[in-house]
Amino acid sequence: MSEKNQISQVWQQFVDKWLELAKQNGFPEITADENWPSPCEFQQQEKTFWQPVKQDETLGFENVEHAIGYKLNDEFKTFFTLYYADNFDAKHSDGELQYLQAWSKPDFERLQQNLIGHLMMKGRLKQTPTLFFAVTDEEDLNIVVDNLTGKVALEYVGKEPHQTLANSLSAFIQQTTPVISQ
Repeated sequence: MSEKNQISQVWQQFVDKWLELAKQNGFPEITADENWPSPCEFQQQEKTFWQPVKQDETLGFENVEHAIGYKLNDEFKTFFTLYYADNFDAKHSDGELQYLQAWSKPDFERLQQNLIGHLMMKGRLKQTPTLFFAVTDEEDLNIVVDNLTGKVALEYVGKEPHQTLANSLSAFIQQTTPVISQ
């Protein structure tokens, strides 16, 4: 199975589990922001909630790759181009985390800009290029994909990765379970 198919299948399974939890326990309520709309928002009894929505347009990271001069990890690229969603809360044996996602097309563009800035910083520091996809409950501690090896690791902002968590993004996601925060 190709990396793209693997990550697509694994992420779909995670999202399906999240949707099951949301249907049982209620979808997360949000405060609608007319300046930051999303296809994820829906109204029910005068309240606004969110749910993941498959992206209906082709989004990619070609502009990021052009700006930095190298290709990004395929699993990472696929992970961010399947759904629009708010961040997903999850549990891992090492602690709680939040998977980052794009809320809308403008948010995806903001993600790309942040990623370019992050990768340029890593280059200036002569560090391994890493791709952030999740945050932990510890300030400045991110979960990243090593762009050279595809391994998932913990990394403090501005530092090298210091603890490997999985051999791939797909393998890492399989080690986590979704949580619905109300």
